[in-house]
Amino acid sequence: MNLLLWHVHGSWTTAFVHGRHRYLVPVTPDRGPYGLGRARTYSWPETAVEVTPADLADVDVDLVILQRPEEIDLAEQWLGRRPGRDVPAVYVEHNTPKDGDVPNSRHPMADRDDLLVAHVTGFNQLFWDTGGTRTTVIDHGVVPPTVEYTGELDRLAVVINEPVRRWRVTGTDLLPRFAEIAPLDVFGMKVAGLAAELGLPPERVTSYDDVPQARMHAELARRRAYLHLCRWTSLGLSLIEAMTMGMPVVALATTEAVMAVPPGAGTLATRIDTLLDAARRFVAEPEFARQAGATARTAARDRYGLDRFLADWDRLLEEEVCASR
Repeated sequence: MNLLLWHVHGSWTTAFVHGRHRYLVPVTPDRGPYGLGRARTYSWPETAVEVTPADLADVDVDLVILQRPEEIDLAEQWLGRRPGRDVPAVYVEHNTPKDGDVPNSRHPMADRDDLLVAHVTGFNQLFWDTGGTRTTVIDHGVVPPTVEYTGELDRLAVVINEPVRRWRVTGTDLLPRFAEIAPLDVFGMKVAGLAAELGLPPERVTSYDDVPQARMHAELARRRAYLHLCRWTSLGLSLIEAMTMGMPVVALATTEAVMAVPPGAGTLATRIDTLLDAARRFVAEPEFARQAGATARTAARDRYGLDRFLADWDRLLEEEVCASR
């Protein structure tokens, strides 16, 4: 099939475009949010093809993958066809509700009969009010990292995008307490200068700003344990990638993390002292960390394997296209 989708979330899109279809990814001269084109820091197959808005009027599109409300009007403008009416459409919901009266937050696609909402976690489906709109859940899948955990460095790894702006959402305020146990290496977008923002010396927090995914994986694998301190997020794919490599996890027991991290793969808790004790033990006992990491690896590969993810999506896409016909 020819699938039209925008490049919005790098890790999710990287897994999605590894399927057996042709993926049409809009590109504009400014490579802005609605024309980012192919990824530059992730590895994508050649079947992910950049298309300009002008090209799309003459392209046969079998289904549109929507990820933002405004893409409905944009797709109609560029295709000359209305998603959900003239061409099948699936709306992928990546996020937990951000505004409004949670858990009464109304989804922007609520009460529609022209598309289906595919949530990336069961938690998202539970917390969004979509009214009469059909919904389903397709759990995340990840392209397996090419590196394996060594944990040779007694340092703790974190992956956060925009930790200063998002602050309590991403648990940035909690980082100083973990930096007392071991130096932190923080990867992600707009992480430069984080030590100063936290009021910590640079030797306690090292920032790696927007590095290519393969390099980030290689660096993560050398750290003793992975910190996931998000209070309110859908499910960070970097957490799943770290587990797939065999990293032990220290994570807040919030949102979908409680389903992703099984017993023995690390420590899940809502009490910070419990998480601090876990981080302290992983740093002090490398063999204990390796054992927990092995459990994490098995769990992540079983639940979030790429083959399962793509097979689930193939079934859904075929059902939606066939139903429209």
